[in-house]
Amino acid sequence: MSSRTKKIIKLIVPILLGLFLIWYSYNATTEADRKLIVESIANANLTWVFVSIALGIISHISRAIRWNYLLHPLGYRPSLVNNSLIVFISYFANLGIPRSGEILRATALSTYENVPFEKGFGTIVTERIVDLIMLLLIIFTALMLQTDIIWDYLEEKGIGLVAGGIALLVGVVGLLIGKRILKKSKSNFVLKIKGFLDGLLDGVASILKMKNKFGFIFHTILIWGCYVAMFWAIKYTIPETAALSLSQLLVAFVAGAFAMSATNGGLGLYPIAVSSALSLFGIAKTGGDTFGWIMWIAQTVMVVVLGAISFMVLPLWNRSK
Repeated sequence: MSSRTKKIIKLIVPILLGLFLIWYSYNATTEADRKLIVESIANANLTWVFVSIALGIISHISRAIRWNYLLHPLGYRPSLVNNSLIVFISYFANLGIPRSGEILRATALSTYENVPFEKGFGTIVTERIVDLIMLLLIIFTALMLQTDIIWDYLEEKGIGLVAGGIALLVGVVGLLIGKRILKKSKSNFVLKIKGFLDGLLDGVASILKMKNKFGFIFHTILIWGCYVAMFWAIKYTIPETAALSLSQLLVAFVAGAFAMSATNGGLGLYPIAVSSALSLFGIAKTGGDTFGWIMWIAQTVMVVVLGAISFMVLPLWNRSK
C-alpha cells in the first residue's frame, strides 16, 4: 500500500466512522425521543452554553501562554497574539485532519516567528506528554471517586476481578518484554522507536530546565481546570443533569475525552460516549444524548468560528513580515 493511500485512509476513515455513528445514534432512538432531544437542545439555557464557550477560549489562550514557557529556554519569544491565533487554527485543522493541527502549529510558528520547525514541534510534543499526564490524573481521580459504580458496570459486562487481574498482569509483562526488546534489539525499526521514546523523555526533562516552572504548572492546571469547568457548566443547560456531582461528571468527561481522539473532534462518537457514561448515574438516554450534543456543538462552534477568524487574521496581523 502506497504512502498516499495510507494518508487518504487515515483522513477518510475517522470521518466515515463519525458519520456512521451519527446515523447509528439517529436510528437507535425513536422518533419521539429524537423530537424530545431536539426540543431539549432548543430550550437549553444558553447562558451556561456561553459560559462553557468562554472557559474554552480561556483554556486556549492559557495554552498559548504556556507554550511560550517552553519556547523561552530555546531563545525564542513569540508574541502572545500570534501564539493564540496559531493555537485556535490548530484546533480548527484537527477537525478536518486528525493531528494535522500539531504540524500546522509548528509550521505557522516557523513562518511568523522564525522558530525552526523541529524545535517548535519538539515543544508541542512536550505539551502533549504533559496533557497526557493530566488526563491520566483525571482518569485516576474518576476511578477513585466512583470505584463502586465503575466496578459494578464492568462486572455487569462480564469483566470481573479475575479478568481485570489477568489484563493487568498481561500489561505489566508486556511492558517488561517490550522494554527488554528495545534495550537489546539492533533493528533499525526498533532503534527508531527507542529514539522516539528517548526524545519524548527528553521533552519531559526539558520542563525541569525551565525558569518559570510555577507559571507552566499554573497554566497546565488552568487549562485542564477550564476543560472540566466547561463540562460542569453544560450540566446546568438542562434540568436532567443539573444535580450531577463533580465526580460523576468526571466519568463522563473521561469518556468524552477518549471519544474526541477516536474521530475528528469526536464527530458522532462524543454524544454516544458521554450519554453512555451518564447512564451509569441514572440519567435517561434522552437526557444524556442532549447533554452530549450540547457539549459537542458548543465546543465545535467555538473551534470553527475562532479557527476560521484566526486563519484570516494571522496573515493580516503579520503582513509586515
